[in-house]
Amino acid sequence: MDKRLSIIVIEPDPERAAPIVDGLREIGDHDIRIISENTGLARHIAACRPDIVLIDLANPSRDVLEELALASGPTERPVAMFVDRSDEHLTRAAVEAGISAYVVDGLRPDRIKPVLDAAVARFHMFQRMRAELAATRTALEERKVIDRAKAVLMKARGIDEEAAYALLRKTAMDQGKRVAEIAQQLVLAAGLLSCR
Repeated sequence: MDKRLSIIVIEPDPERAAPIVDGLREIGDHDIRIISENTGLARHIAACRPDIVLIDLANPSRDVLEELALASGPTERPVAMFVDRSDEHLTRAAVEAGISAYVVDGLRPDRIKPVLDAAVARFHMFQRMRAELAATRTALEERKVIDRAKAVLMKARGIDEEAAYALLRKTAMDQGKRVAEIAQQLVLAAGLLSCR
């Protein structure tokens, strides 16, 4: 964690916020902001665009935990949550809300750096997994469209599947487009022609 980070600390109690800020200053020259009010939290965080959000809660309810977790944007940045005590349901709620690190037994200054490092690493791992999942879904959808386009060509021209795909590929190369784009156009046109 060598670069200067923008870190938001969500802590309503100034006495609990002070050691957190001290701990953060010990690990680097970071831009640290403390938010003590939950009102408009999502708007404040969106405006600040922090690199990391730290949430310190003494004894959260499930509703408060979920509200704070979602407001902090766990899909956009690492979010670490520190609680004094928890149970299985709260832990599950935090994980499902996308919290990168959920630490029970409060926040001590000496634990800040390893927890932040773990939160950042876990966040990036989930970002890669989300990107891979999105790419896989896109590829699957494109495959379905190409299969439909091949079926249209096979029926219209009386050709087999291999010839239909070769025709799609040649057309795509001639027009400088992807096979999936040509297939989508063909499926769309076939749908329009079949409408009554």
